[in-house]
Amino acid sequence: MLVVADGNGSYGSSSRMSSNINLNKNKDSSVSISKMDLIIPFSPEVPCDNNGQRMWWAFLASSMVTFFGGLFIILLWRTLKYLWTVCCHCNIKNKEAQKVNNPMNSQADGPTKNQNDKEDVPVSEVGWMTSVKDWAGVMISAQTLTGRVLVVLVFALSIGALGIYFIDSSDPIESCQNFYKDFTLQIDMAFNVFFLLYFGLRFIAANDKLWFWLEVNSVVDFFTVPPVFVSVYLNRSWLGLRFLRALRLIQFSEILQFLNILKTSNSIKLVNLCSIFISTWLTAAGFIHLVENSGDPWENFQNSQPLSYWECVYLLMVTMSTVGYGDVYARTTLGRLFMVFFILGGLAMFASYVPEIIELIGNRKKYGGSYSAVNGRKHIVVCGHITLESVSNFLKDFLHKDRDDVNVEIVFLHNISPNLELEALFKRHFTQVEFYQGSVLNPHDLARVKIESADACLILANKYCADPDAEDASNIMRVISIKNYHPKIRIITQMLQYHNKAHLLNIPSWNWKEGDDAICLAELKAGFIAQSCLAQGLSTMLANLFSMRSYIKIEEDTWQKYYLEGVANEMYTEYLSSAFVGLSFPTVCELCYVKLKLLLIAIEYKSEQRESRSRKRILINPGNHVKMQEGTLGFFIASDAKEVKRAFFYCKACHDDITDPKRIKKCGCKRMTYSKYKFNGYVRSLEDEHPSTLSPKKKQRNGGMRNSPNCSPKMTRHDPLLIPGNEQIENMDTSVKRYDSTGMFHWCPSNDIEKAILTRSEASMTVLSGHVVVCIFGDVTSALVGLRNLVMPLRASNFHYHELKPIVFVGSLDYLKREWETLHNFPKVSILPGTPLSRADLRAVNINLCDMCVILSANQSNIDDASLQDKECILATLNIKSMQFDDSIGILQANSQGFTPPGMDRSSPDNSPVHGLVRQTSITTGSNIPIITELAKPGKLLPLVSFSQEKNSGNNIQMITELVNDSNVQFLDQDDDDDPDTELYLTQPFACGTAFAISVLDSLMSATYFNDNILTLIRTLVTGGATPELEGLLAEENALRGGYSTPQTLANRDRCRVAQLALYDGPFADLGDGGCYGDLFCKALKTYNMLCFGIYRLRDAHLSTPGQCTKRYVITNPPYEFELVPTDLIFCLMQFDHNAGQSRVSLSHSSHSSHSSSKKSSSVHIPATNRQNRSSKAREARDKQNATRMNRMGPEKRWFTDEAENAYPRNIQIKPMSTHMANQVNQYKSTSSLIPPIREVEDEC
Repeated sequence: MLVVADGNGSYGSSSRMSSNINLNKNKDSSVSISKMDLIIPFSPEVPCDNNGQRMWWAFLASSMVTFFGGLFIILLWRTLKYLWTVCCHCNIKNKEAQKVNNPMNSQADGPTKNQNDKEDVPVSEVGWMTSVKDWAGVMISAQTLTGRVLVVLVFALSIGALGIYFIDSSDPIESCQNFYKDFTLQIDMAFNVFFLLYFGLRFIAANDKLWFWLEVNSVVDFFTVPPVFVSVYLNRSWLGLRFLRALRLIQFSEILQFLNILKTSNSIKLVNLCSIFISTWLTAAGFIHLVENSGDPWENFQNSQPLSYWECVYLLMVTMSTVGYGDVYARTTLGRLFMVFFILGGLAMFASYVPEIIELIGNRKKYGGSYSAVNGRKHIVVCGHITLESVSNFLKDFLHKDRDDVNVEIVFLHNISPNLELEALFKRHFTQVEFYQGSVLNPHDLARVKIESADACLILANKYCADPDAEDASNIMRVISIKNYHPKIRIITQMLQYHNKAHLLNIPSWNWKEGDDAICLAELKAGFIAQSCLAQGLSTMLANLFSMRSYIKIEEDTWQKYYLEGVANEMYTEYLSSAFVGLSFPTVCELCYVKLKLLLIAIEYKSEQRESRSRKRILINPGNHVKMQEGTLGFFIASDAKEVKRAFFYCKACHDDITDPKRIKKCGCKRMTYSKYKFNGYVRSLEDEHPSTLSPKKKQRNGGMRNSPNCSPKMTRHDPLLIPGNEQIENMDTSVKRYDSTGMFHWCPSNDIEKAILTRSEASMTVLSGHVVVCIFGDVTSALVGLRNLVMPLRASNFHYHELKPIVFVGSLDYLKREWETLHNFPKVSILPGTPLSRADLRAVNINLCDMCVILSANQSNIDDASLQDKECILATLNIKSMQFDDSIGILQANSQGFTPPGMDRSSPDNSPVHGLVRQTSITTGSNIPIITELAKPGKLLPLVSFSQEKNSGNNIQMITELVNDSNVQFLDQDDDDDPDTELYLTQPFACGTAFAISVLDSLMSATYFNDNILTLIRTLVTGGATPELEGLLAEENALRGGYSTPQTLANRDRCRVAQLALYDGPFADLGDGGCYGDLFCKALKTYNMLCFGIYRLRDAHLSTPGQCTKRYVITNPPYEFELVPTDLIFCLMQFDHNAGQSRVSLSHSSHSSHSSSKKSSSVHIPATNRQNRSSKAREARDKQNATRMNRMGPEKRWFTDEAENAYPRNIQIKPMSTHMANQVNQYKSTSSLIPPIREVEDEC
C-alpha cells in the first residue's frame, strides 16, 4: 500500500498528511498516526524497510567513513613513517659514534655492514612500485593518446552523472528503488565503478597522498561513489550529495586545452571564469534543494518545503545578484545558514566574475572566425594597409561592372577591427567581401583565411606613411610570412621605394614567372611623369586605361563629353580567333579597328626559334614581320570585356559581310584550325616571297622583338635612306661604352656632382631650351623619391643621343647629393642648387623655354594634415604660372660661344651648345628651325591661336605636378570650375595631364590580378625598358653598368616608343582639317607602322570662336568617324628610327617642297646613288629658306646644326620672337623628325 508523505516527498502535497492501514485491525477503521510513523514510500513490489524509516545517515556515513578513514590511515602511515625515520636516524648516529670510538671494530665489521646494507634495499620491489606509479602518472596526465582519451572520458562521464542527477532530482530525496529495474541507477552504478578505478589511478600516481585526499575531485568522489554501492545494498536511493559532480565543470578548460580547442589566453580565461561560476552556482543550488526538501533533522524533518532543483537554481541567481524578489526563499535553518555564508562568497564572485566575463566576451574579436571556402568559387586574401580609402578604391575597381562576372570572394585580413564606416562598406558588399581580424605574420590567422587554397594574396601599402622604407620592410615581412606558410601562393604586393624591390629577390619562393609581382609606386609614378615629358597627357591616358571607369554620358558639346567617352575605355586581353592566323600585326590591327571597333596595341608572341620556342613575349606594335599564331593573346583597348569577345568569335566566313560589330557573336560553323605543319608552311611561303620579312629576330629585354628595317616590304620600297640594321651595327664603335650592359639605356662614365652643378650665372649663359626642368623639394631628412626612375625613361636607348632632352634639377643640393649616386651614369643631367620657389632660379634655367616642368616633393609624407601635404608643390605651380616673360631673350639666342655645362666635352658635336643643351630636339615636336620658317609663311598662321601678346605668362608653360592628396587638385587651376568633391579623374588638371596623383596607381592591383601581363605592358611603356634582369643587376650594384655596343645590346634599341604627331603640317596635314580619325589611323598604320591610340586636343577646339586658352585634354581611342582639327596632337606608338641617328633629313623638307606632288605614286624606287645628293639639296634649300626669311632682323649668329655626321657652322639671321609665340610654336612643331621617312618622289621634271 502506498503512503503519501509530507511536502518533502515529490508528490506536491501542500499539507502534511499521514495515514496507515493496520492489517491487524478492522479494515474499515482509520486511525491517525504520529508524524514520524511512515515517511518513506514503499510497495510490496519493492523490498524496502516496512517501517518506512529514513536511511540517509547510512549514505552519509559511507562517505564520511571513507573520507575520514582514509585520511586517518594516511596520517597514521605518515606518522609511523616519520617515527621510523627518526629511529633509523638515531640508530645511524649511534653507529657512527661507535665507529669513531672503536675504529678497529669498524674496520673488521666493514664488509659485513656493506652486505647488510645491500640486503636492506629491496631493489626489485622499489622498481616495480616506481614503474606502476610512472604508468599511472602517464595515464592521467594526458601525455599520450590513451591518457587524453581517459581524461576526456572521465569528464564526459562526470557530466553524464550530473545529467542523471538532474533527472532524479524530480523524484523524492529518498525512495525505495529496485536496482535490477531502475535503469538510471544501473547507469549511475557503471559510471561510479569507472570513477572508482580512475580514483585508484590518481591515488597511485599522486606524490603527496595527503594533498591528493583533500583535493576537490577526491572529495567529490568520496561523497558520490560510496552512496551508490549503499543504494544497491539497501535497495533504496538517496539523492544526497550527488550534485557535487557539478564541480567537475571546473576542469572544462583543461579538457578543451587537451583537445587543442583553446589556444589563446583570453579564451582559456573566459572558459575558466564561466566554468567556475556555473559549477559553483549549480553546486550551491543542489545543496539548497537537498536541505529544503528534507528539512532540519532536529525539527524531525517537518519544516521542509517542496522545491524543484531549477527553482533552487533561480533562487541562487537572484540571491547572488542581490535582487531577491522574495517569491522563493529558504525555510529551513540549514538552508538559511547556508545562504548567509553563500551570499558573501556568491556576491563577491558575481561582482567580480560576471563583469570580467562580459569584458572578455565584449573584447572578443568580432571578426575572429574562419573562412569557409565555397566550392566552385575562388577567393583572394587582401592584407596590409586596410583603411576606408584603400578598400573603397580597391573594391570600386575590382568589382566594376565592366569586368566579366567576377566570381571571386575577397577576404580582408587585418589586425585592427574596422571602424564604423569601413564596417558599413563591408556590409554593402557582404555577398563578395568578408573581413577577419588577424595578422598574416601569424600562421594561425593564415590558416583561418585558408591561404593555402586562395587564388592570390594582395598586399596594400600605405602611400602616405612618414617612413616609406619601414612600410616596405613591413610588406616584405608579410611576403616572407605568407611564402613560408605556403610557397606556391601567388603574391601581388605594393612597394613604395624602388630600391626595396631587391629584397624580394632574396625570398627563395618568390618567382615572378609564376605570377608574383611587386608594383613599385615610386617607379611607376616617376615613369608616368617621365612619359608626360615626352608626350604630355600620356600619364592621364594610361592611368585611365588600367582603371575601371563607368561611362558618363554628356549631351552638351563640351570637352568633358569627348574626354569621358575616352575615359570609359579600359585595357583587356583576349585570344585572337583562328581567322587571324597568318596575318601580319598591322593587318590584324586595322581589321580589328575598322571591322570590330577594337584597338589592338600588343600581342603575346611565342617565338618560332628553337632556343626560345617555349618563351612568350609581349610585343607592342611589332610591325609587319610578326604573323599571328594560333592562340595568340591580344591586348585591346575597349569599353568593356564583352566587346573584346568579338576578336575571339570573329569568323571570316560568317562575319565578313557584317557591318554592325554588335552582331559578331559565336557562330555555329566549325572553326578553322591550323596545324603546326600548315602554319610553318605558310610562314615559309612568305619567307620565299620576302626573304627579309622573317629574318632572325633578336629578343628584347622588355618582351619586344627587334624590328629589322628591312622587315617591311613597303618601307623597303619607299625609304632608300633606311640603313640596314647589320650595317648600323658594323659602323658602331664597339670600344666605346654608350649604353648600359643591357642596351636599354644611354650610359656615360660616372660624373662627379661638382661637374654637374650649374651656378645661376652659368645657367643663364647656357640659354637652355627644349629641356626638362625638375623642381624637387627635399632636404637631408627627406625620404628619397627615386629620381633615377624619372631619368631612366628619358634616357632610353630607343632615342638617339641628339634626341635626349637635357634634364636640369632645381632643388636643395643636400638632397640631390643623396640621389646623385643613382644619377651619375646618365648623360645630359645638370643641377642648379636653389629652390623652386625662387623666380631667379627658374629664370636662370629658362623655364619658359623648357619642354616640360616637373614639380615633385619629398616632404609630402612628413605632414599630418592631408590638406597641407602638397603645399610646396601647389605653391611652386602657382608661382610659375604667375611669372611673366618678355621677348628680350628670343627663342634662339644661343650662339657658337654659348656656355657648355660642366662635365660635357665642348669639342664633341653631340655636346655643342645647340646639339647638347640649347637646341634640343623633342621627339614629340621635331626640329625648331623648319617650324619657325613654316610659321613665317604668309597664310600659314595657326588657327584658333593668337600671337598678339607681347609678354608670355607662365600659364603657357607645360608642367606636371605631383600630388599626394587628390582633393588638392582644386588649388592648381584657379580658373577652372571643378567642384572640390569631384573625383580626381574628372578634374580639369588631371584631364589635361598637368596633375598626377599616386592614388591612380591603386587600380593596378586588381588589373594585375586579373591579368599579370597588364603590369608588364604598363611597365614596358612607362619605364623605358626596365626588366627583371635589370632589377637584379641594380640589386647587386645599385647603379647601371656600362656595356660595349654589341649586336645583342644594339638589338635592344629596336623597340617602340610613345610619341605625339602634329597635324598642322607633315604627311598628315591633309587629314588635320576636318579629316576622320579612322583615316589617319589607317594611313599611319599602313604607311609608317605607327599605331595611333589617342588625341591631345585643345580644350576650346570645339568652339567656333578663337580662344587664347592653350590647355589640352586627352581623348582615348576615338571612334573612326571622329573629326580632327589642325591643332590636334596624336598619341602614337612609333617604330625605332634607324636612320635618324645617321642623317636627320626631315620629312617635312621633302613633304613641304613636294606637297603639290604628294598625290603621285610613292612606290617609285629612288636609286641609292642619289641619297647624298638629295640630302645635300634638301639641306641647301632649307638654309636658303631660313636665310631669306630671317635676314631682315637681328644680328648674325654662328650656329651649329644637330646632324650627327656634320656639325659644321652656319650663318643664320635670327628674328627676336616673343616667348609666348615660342610656346605656341612648341605645340605645333613638325612631325618631320619623328617618322622614319617613306620618301615621296619630288617633282623634278
